[in-house]
Amino acid sequence: MTWWWLSRPAPLLAAAQFSDLPGWNAADLKPALAAFRRSCTVFAGKPESEAIGGYAGTAGDWQKICAQTNDDAREFFEKNFTPYAFGTDGLFTGYYEPEILGSRNRHGGYQTPVYGLPTDLIRVDLGAFTPQYKGEHISGRLDGQRLVPYSNRAEIDANGLSAAKILFWCDDPVALFFLQIQGSGRARFDDGTMARIAFAGENGRPYTAIGRVLLAGGQLARDKISLASIRGWLKSNPKLAQGVMEADQSFIFFQEAPLGDTALGSPGVEGVPLTPLGSMAIDLRKNALGAPYYVAADPVRGLLIAQDTGGAIRGAVRGDVFFGFGAEAQALAGGMKSQGRLYVLLPNAVAARLGKTFAP
Repeated sequence: MTWWWLSRPAPLLAAAQFSDLPGWNAADLKPALAAFRRSCTVFAGKPESEAIGGYAGTAGDWQKICAQTNDDAREFFEKNFTPYAFGTDGLFTGYYEPEILGSRNRHGGYQTPVYGLPTDLIRVDLGAFTPQYKGEHISGRLDGQRLVPYSNRAEIDANGLSAAKILFWCDDPVALFFLQIQGSGRARFDDGTMARIAFAGENGRPYTAIGRVLLAGGQLARDKISLASIRGWLKSNPKLAQGVMEADQSFIFFQEAPLGDTALGSPGVEGVPLTPLGSMAIDLRKNALGAPYYVAADPVRGLLIAQDTGGAIRGAVRGDVFFGFGAEAQALAGGMKSQGRLYVLLPNAVAARLGKTFAP
């Protein structure tokens, strides 16, 4: 008999060996090392005592590790970290940096506005009020002294946004919708110039995967749902496309930035540029920003640094792998939807304090 008052929660993490990580010996760790060095610049700016996630020690622990980096990625990670396995399998998807066509002036086919951050949008960090809500936030606008929900996608499509600057006009509402899903991308303007289009904020409304909407409506079969098939359906059904896209109430606002290093992505939530197959989005409520995570989920067997998040990334064993920019990245990200295992690499000093298991 198990007495309920004596029962303990199942451990979230259990100590492992590098040999336990599927495909570890064959994995290319160089992208992760480059990405981790960028995270080190963020750790360096934090107070030593600041906690890093619920299980990952303090900024001081990570600052010491960052001081040990060298050009041999495998030696660095195996010497300075201890791997921990998450207790269950989870879902892993992919994202990429799309390109859209734009114009500074509204003309011809360039009729869809790309909005900057509205001046009346208020974002509230709930963790600043109650520690148990760390990583949670809400967005809205003031109505007198009340915070009320911000306009949803359908309302913005119908009425526009007088409080938001139009950054430019694009020629394809479907392309803009996928840019919003990915969170950032690049714009190629009709004057020959290019720019990064980076995430600036969101309306706080719930995200709905429209693949589920198309599945529920019988428009796509379960085994046919992919980024490419969803895009194809929207393009083939222009009279129905807007209504389907508006089933997703979430709406993303952008900011324009220089291209910079074109081999890298736009900055993620950590504030550093994303590294193709070296960066991953995680649930900030459950995991540690800047920490290395090893993913074993087809077709990815690799080490990725947690440098981003997303509205659909929920749960401790949930990751979104960044594949980069271009047609190949789009194809790989669009086809990535796999169950798999997740491991986190923690500094040896943190592991010594944590012990063999960790239960939140």
